[in-house]
Amino acid sequence: MIQLREVSLHRLQLRARMPFRYGIATMTEVPHLFMCATWEIDGALHDGVAADHLPPKWFTKDPDRALGEEIDEMLVVIRAAIGAARGIKASTPFGVWRELYAAQAAWGAANGLPPLLAHFGTALVERTLIDAFCRARGVPFAAALRENNFGIELSAVHPLLSGTAPRDWLPAMPPEEVFARHTVGLSDPITDEEIPAGERVGDGLPQSLVACIRFYGLSHFKLKINGDAPRDRARLAQMAEVFVRECGGDYAFSLDGNESFREVAAFADYVRGLQAGAGDAAFWARLLFIEQPWHRSVALTPAIGELACAWPDRPPIIIDESDAELVSLPTALALGYAGTSHKNCKGVFKGVANACLLAQRRAAGLPAMLSGEDLTNVGPVALLQDLAVAACLGATSIERNGHHYFAGLAQFPAAMQAHVLAHHGDLYTRSAAGWPRLDVRAGRLQLCSVLRAPFGCVPGLDFAGLETVPTT
Repeated sequence: MIQLREVSLHRLQLRARMPFRYGIATMTEVPHLFMCATWEIDGALHDGVAADHLPPKWFTKDPDRALGEEIDEMLVVIRAAIGAARGIKASTPFGVWRELYAAQAAWGAANGLPPLLAHFGTALVERTLIDAFCRARGVPFAAALRENNFGIELSAVHPLLSGTAPRDWLPAMPPEEVFARHTVGLSDPITDEEIPAGERVGDGLPQSLVACIRFYGLSHFKLKINGDAPRDRARLAQMAEVFVRECGGDYAFSLDGNESFREVAAFADYVRGLQAGAGDAAFWARLLFIEQPWHRSVALTPAIGELACAWPDRPPIIIDESDAELVSLPTALALGYAGTSHKNCKGVFKGVANACLLAQRRAAGLPAMLSGEDLTNVGPVALLQDLAVAACLGATSIERNGHHYFAGLAQFPAAMQAHVLAHHGDLYTRSAAGWPRLDVRAGRLQLCSVLRAPFGCVPGLDFAGLETVPTT
């Protein structure tokens, strides 16, 4: 049997090295939360960890609420999930997750909280359990997933997968190398010349898009758009020229609408305007997909299906923020979407089931796409666990932006920095200033240490010195 025994929460306030403008928000600092949990698994105690930012204006996108209020609400959600988990006993990790998911969904509905926010708490608890279970069994996440040690019942999430297991749909071996798809925020400078003298960052890391391409050897990009057609066209045209000049024409990109569009039918004209006014046919041939252009209030309505029928030559479009419930992906596919994103903050077992459903569709010759996306994730835990899951689900182009907006692990305790350099030297390297930075080489990340660890990160992190946050 499996049961949660102890939980502690630890917080560190992180300051961004440069502002990150996405959708309706501009991030300059954010709390980073660690959850440490002790699980009883078959009579023995095992520890597991998870971590994530507490990012205002993503889970709810309410422009009128105070940032602090939204952060406090996320902590309420996390505490509710901890409280619900304490009362659950099950024979498998998936069994624990199913009961927790149901309890948290009911609690969230009773308190008027959107499912995406409510299950942020579910996902954090779930990740500590996965980590503890992999440590208990002495196997890495990839092996536990392939052998279905977690007891995943795919049909309980998507009935179309009845009679199958994850190994029937997921890669036999996860990739040990993936593309780091670099985010270009709405206010990010394209060239060094655009950066005012007073806004230049002197930490040894690149700041402009051109400098990042040269420093990291980037070739995959995620470009933010917000519906300001003249501005979007101008920035895309400028970036298209940069990609040809700096990448030699060998590149790929996605567009992220961050829920900026509420008029469903007008989006087709907007995209056609971009295609006509920014870049050439070769540029648009390298578009991977468009991510969540429509606001969640309209993104899964019948109007999307009507537009899909009227727009047969549309590029692939996927959901992200609208992937809030177990039924979200099947609903989106029925409306003509090409797929969804994976972020650990939306749930690991849910992401596994979604990846399997999309693989089943591909096997049937239908369009199906799972992207790896970010939440400005950083190490020493959140980033590594996210990479481990995304790779196991078959994602090979994974958005990474935390290392761009935060100066590596410079703000974390020295013991954590030393631990990461000692155990994840393929993923991190020592910066000129001495702190660990993500080691993006030729636009790629090496994942061998991540895939060998129980769940992304090697155990042994010291949380001393961090602020302790009450769990109740």
